[in-house]
Amino acid sequence: MKCKIINGPNLNLLGKRETDIYGEESFDTYLEKLKAKFPALTIDYYQSNIEGEIIDELQRIDEKYDAVILNAGGYTHTSVAIADAVASMKTGVIEVHISNIMNREHYRSNSLIAPKCLGTITGFGLNGYELAVYAIVKEGS
Repeated sequence: MKCKIINGPNLNLLGKRETDIYGEESFDTYLEKLKAKFPALTIDYYQSNIEGEIIDELQRIDEKYDAVILNAGGYTHTSVAIADAVASMKTGVIEVHISNIMNREHYRSNSLIAPKCLGTITGFGLNGYELAVYAIVKEGS
């Protein structure tokens, strides 16, 4: 099985940015641990701060992966275009957020992407990605 993790804006700063919310571990370090936990699964990774690049990547990988894990960052609440890209995909998408977006600023509680996804995991830190992988593996078996 193959899955692709796509992270949006500012998630390249994990471990440095607002560590009280996002923790002190970089995503690259976490990703190596995640891959080690699931050696039978191919986990590829992409990150961009640019909305159009995220859309291009979603379109490029559709039907080439068994699932996509998407943390669109701030675009979650603003990007109709990313939501439309997710809606057009045949590959299932799981939305992940490190922080509990429902327990933060009011504008963060609205996800334009969630209605287009298989499910949403929010508020479990970086472990949300692992929970999404478990869901992918369970569905694929």
